[in-house]
Amino acid sequence: MINRRGLNTALLGAGIFATGLHAAPAAEDSAKYPSQSIRFIVPFTPGGTTDYVARTVQPKMQDLLGQPVVIENRPGAGGNVGSEAAAHAAPDGYTLLTSGIGNAISATLYDKLNYDFIRDFAPVAGIMRAANVIDVHPSVPVNSVPELIAYAKANPGRVTMGSSGVGTSPHLSGELFKLMTGVDMLHVPYRGNAPALTDLLAGQIQVLFDSISSSIEHIRSGKVRALAVTTATRVPSLPDVPTVGEFVPGYEVSVWFSISAPKSTPPEIIATLNREINAGLADPKLAARLVELGGAPMPMTPAELGKLSADEVAKWAKVIRAANVKPE
Repeated sequence: MINRRGLNTALLGAGIFATGLHAAPAAEDSAKYPSQSIRFIVPFTPGGTTDYVARTVQPKMQDLLGQPVVIENRPGAGGNVGSEAAAHAAPDGYTLLTSGIGNAISATLYDKLNYDFIRDFAPVAGIMRAANVIDVHPSVPVNSVPELIAYAKANPGRVTMGSSGVGTSPHLSGELFKLMTGVDMLHVPYRGNAPALTDLLAGQIQVLFDSISSSIEHIRSGKVRALAVTTATRVPSLPDVPTVGEFVPGYEVSVWFSISAPKSTPPEIIATLNREINAGLADPKLAARLVELGGAPMPMTPAELGKLSADEVAKWAKVIRAANVKPE
């Protein structure tokens, strides 16, 4: 993670502070859209979940839109370098952002950003909704969420809870769990899923809130024990694993991915993108690939995505403030 000074330095280094918003394109251009390649910004490094989701939907977008969709990885500052670059791009439909829960979290996690996720973006379409999963090492004497709660309350501050980093969705899944159950677990942040999972497998940490895609093979092999998934409903890839909400009413965390465009992008262009992306999500082969990631297609209208984004910003603001989460 990066502190505020590091964040500002990273953004300055990307030349983003000096970039101004472009004028909206002429209305008559919307009828020709798209007539050239589309830049699809992924605000994280290649190989991560966000990148994989973008590359999963990219070929179908190209087929349906009839133009190249070029992925551009712009990592840095917890996804904020790439997000700010997209926010300040011309609102002509030729720059899109792979957005999602990370943007909703960053809105409160970072005190000063040079873009506002709600104000500076137009919601375009949903892509995927996925779950995190609570994994425990086999040595931990619990087999269910109620048993984990009882064990943590009997050992306050001594149960180690790993995550892929401060402010990530697995971390905040754990913080929400702690707030709603009243347990005190010691958070151990890592720089990514891989090192956290390595330490869980070795028994160096006891509990890990993890993405399903990174741990599912270890769950199936019995190397780790899955207690629950964080979404409101069970997931097809782990049908026998209950939800946290079955034991903690009202608990729900969805890891969601979406597509956003700079504010003032013409509504006709937004409508074209939404129609074609939703058509792509209806393709059984694409849907199956998203299920392999532990998720499911999330077709939405722009208005529905806008409501989800606003609700998620408000939700995570409460958790971040209540848990006093600060970026590293």
